[in-house]
Amino acid sequence: MDGFSPLVVDVAPLRRLTDALEPLRQRLVAHPLYGSLHTADDLRVFMRHHVFAVWDFMSLLKALQSTCTCTAVPWVPRGDPAVRRLLHEIVLAEESDVDARGEVASHFELYLRAMRSFHVETHAIDAVIAAVTRGIDVREALAVTTAPAAARAFVGETFALLREGGPHTWAAAFTFGREDIIPDMFRRFVDELRAHAPGELADLLWYLDRHIDLDGGSHGALSLRMVVSLCGDDERRWAEATRSAERALRARLALWDGIVAAVDSERSTKPARSTA
Repeated sequence: MDGFSPLVVDVAPLRRLTDALEPLRQRLVAHPLYGSLHTADDLRVFMRHHVFAVWDFMSLLKALQSTCTCTAVPWVPRGDPAVRRLLHEIVLAEESDVDARGEVASHFELYLRAMRSFHVETHAIDAVIAAVTRGIDVREALAVTTAPAAARAFVGETFALLREGGPHTWAAAFTFGREDIIPDMFRRFVDELRAHAPGELADLLWYLDRHIDLDGGSHGALSLRMVVSLCGDDERRWAEATRSAERALRARLALWDGIVAAVDSERSTKPARSTA
């Protein structure tokens, strides 16, 4: 339970949206990526790409927080109180979660730690973060780094959505391209890892388990409520939200395709190593 009183809404627009997304969802859940990661090096390729999705997720979340809640001084009440609360709850977990060691960190920082403990290079994402911190535009920062092409395209699409849309389209991309799909997408992957994971994967397994727990539980339901609240009974907003969600799912499919191609390419240039 999310602790909020139920919204009284017409569920038909939400059902139409989810029905429209189902073919893309099924393609993503059944993507060959999950069966293509067999070795430690395969997993490292995945993480070098995926870290960019972990990072740009926070900009999508912060865009919603900055427009649907008040982050300015002086403070004034803004937007739906239930949406404010759910965004703050998600931000609390994503930006300042408590890990298995009792330490506080963002999920992005935890993912970087998981990469380093598994001996995965972080040069590309570190360079992007450093550039953005210096005030360089995201597109320029991506262009001048060694970030994988598929990851650059994925982040570029995220920031294009942020430039072109509004809260209801961001919420749809966030909910159906990120939060809603995560449990189905990663459940099989976690099971495979757990079956033969060395100790170096402890941080990654904690990260994945945590997202399955949050996104399959409170965050997924709260995000759906946010979409309903922001779209209301406006048919135009529902149509725009549907297009945004489809766009986000296609971007994820393209990223997964790119990772499979990168795994195959790297595997063809070196002998297989120990299984992950």
